[in-house]
Amino acid sequence: MARPRAVVLLSGGLDSTTTTAVAKADGFDVYALSVDYGQRHRVELERAAAVARALGVADYRTVALDLRAIGGSALTADVAVPKDRPADDMGHGVPVTYVPARNTILLGLALGYAETVGAFDLFIGANVLDYSGYPDCRPEFLAAFEGLANLATKAGTEGTGRFRVHAPLLKLTKAEIIREGVRLGVDYAATLSCYDPDAAGRACGRCDSCQLRRKGFAEAGVADPTAYQSGDRPA
Repeated sequence: MARPRAVVLLSGGLDSTTTTAVAKADGFDVYALSVDYGQRHRVELERAAAVARALGVADYRTVALDLRAIGGSALTADVAVPKDRPADDMGHGVPVTYVPARNTILLGLALGYAETVGAFDLFIGANVLDYSGYPDCRPEFLAAFEGLANLATKAGTEGTGRFRVHAPLLKLTKAEIIREGVRLGVDYAATLSCYDPDAAGRACGRCDSCQLRRKGFAEAGVADPTAYQSGDRPA
């Protein structure tokens, strides 16, 4: 019997890599999708390709679109990435690293890809516990998109299947995510979470994403394999 297919959004970061491993462990043939949207940390795409090879996905593709054309984010415009923010600040408000409508756009691309390969399951590494205030990581958004997927597609309206949006990490702490990934054999040294890596692909160690990642490894009791920029890793 053929395994069901799933499209997984793979950025090359810790969460999306773990999500890919979870989808495989759940019995899906994984069709991984990365998006080159003009992000500042474009080196993450190289990590995503390496992760896709290491995890043995059924297919891996990159879609290119340029969200720099609309800007509005420190990841797509000439705006400084916040560094060394206290944990309390990270837990309140929407930060400047939020990319307008990014997850809506990425899930829309994943949905189109799913229709072409006959998949009805979409996986995204959204998380609401250790996250930096992104509105498009909330369960309400994911549920709404799932409803949209079943209204706006040929496959959904013809009743050949029902689209489902999976966010297996949604309510896990970063430490719990890391422990699950380790259990599934994920090599986190291959991943990149940093919003502002240097030309060599080394993490800054100071942006919100780096701080949450470092905290997660510490709380999980797992050695942090991340390559950080010399002199920039906080004590």
